[in-house]
Amino acid sequence: MSTLAQRGSTFRALRHRNFRLYVGGMIVSVAGTWMQQTAQSWLVYRLTKSEWMLGLVWFCSNIPVLLLAPVAGAAADRFSRRRIVLITQTLALAQAALLATLTLGGWVRPWHILVLALALGVVNSFDVPGRQALFIHLVSRDDLLNAISLNSATFNSARIAGPALAGVLVAWLGEGYCFLINSISFLAVIGSLLLMRIEHPAAPPEGSSTRILEGIRRAWNQRPLRYIMLTAGAVSFASAPASALGPIFADGIFHRGAQGLGFLTSAMGVGAVAGTLRLASQRGTRGLAGTVSVAGGLMALALAVYAVSPSFWLTLLTMPLLGLAIMRLNAGSQTLVQITAPDALRGRLMGLYTTMFLGMFPLGSLASGALASHAGARATVMAGALCCAAAALFLRWRLPRIEKWVEENSR
Repeated sequence: MSTLAQRGSTFRALRHRNFRLYVGGMIVSVAGTWMQQTAQSWLVYRLTKSEWMLGLVWFCSNIPVLLLAPVAGAAADRFSRRRIVLITQTLALAQAALLATLTLGGWVRPWHILVLALALGVVNSFDVPGRQALFIHLVSRDDLLNAISLNSATFNSARIAGPALAGVLVAWLGEGYCFLINSISFLAVIGSLLLMRIEHPAAPPEGSSTRILEGIRRAWNQRPLRYIMLTAGAVSFASAPASALGPIFADGIFHRGAQGLGFLTSAMGVGAVAGTLRLASQRGTRGLAGTVSVAGGLMALALAVYAVSPSFWLTLLTMPLLGLAIMRLNAGSQTLVQITAPDALRGRLMGLYTTMFLGMFPLGSLASGALASHAGARATVMAGALCCAAAALFLRWRLPRIEKWVEENSR
């Protein structure tokens, strides 16, 4: 395939107007989101110097997903998916603006951060399944893998610039300006959603059920689907220490401060973009389950190097591999769920997938904060590497059955 043809294949989902609008709005908004996440971690570390608090904030940010994503998935099968995302993005704007006001005014306290993190987690519980279920209305079914991969690439392109810029702004002006910029950035995605023309809003097909249990039964009874979701949950839990304990490595171990934290987070984004763009160029889904299994093994390797690295520069070089592995695993797993899902159950199944991939992260964050306070940050990340390796081996063991099931259910 020529370079020009390869490039056209990689970005083919952009031929759809709605998807172009979506990507344009998201790349601005997500850059602000990454700035806020990096600045928030640093703010917590500056105020408390506590591994436990770092883990607790990540826990509060994500635990609502574990509890509410199945409900949100049912809502995405019942109501307009675009309207759900419009509401959640508006609420996220308000959360960022309030955090900016408290921080810039000098009134912010750790408990404020915890409460606002919890509120944002509730918003994201409905936002993520709604956006994932919306993809089928933005592109054709044939371009679904490409759209999911490009969405991940967009998310992580912003991850390259956002954290690095946040590190500079925090050192220069303080955390509050990062929160303020994030609140303004939501206007881009809200505007793009309002400009979309969706011919078939996400009303459920006639006779479909919105019962949550129907999605749970399908996910449990279809064993290959169960294996994919359980693996996604396990690796999410295992990778949590790398993010939750980032300030400890950046400042407590390598003495690089907020800028060091920003560079480490951005380096993950570089690898994630490279990995998902390569996945976006793939036509068809043959071998996709194998890609997910290999990505799990790469995650284990990267986490192990992260845990024992003696220098900041080796850790910085390892982060792109970790980012590549996480995003290839997420994009691949999400696509496997999407292409085998009946549209009447798409929202509920994506809600369950969100529960596993994002919902297990807060449990891993809380566990990593508790374990790191006793065993240290390095031992905690190494424990995550071992857990991730076990999950990857399990998926590899079940690979033939999963590939056969995907072929039968994606026709």
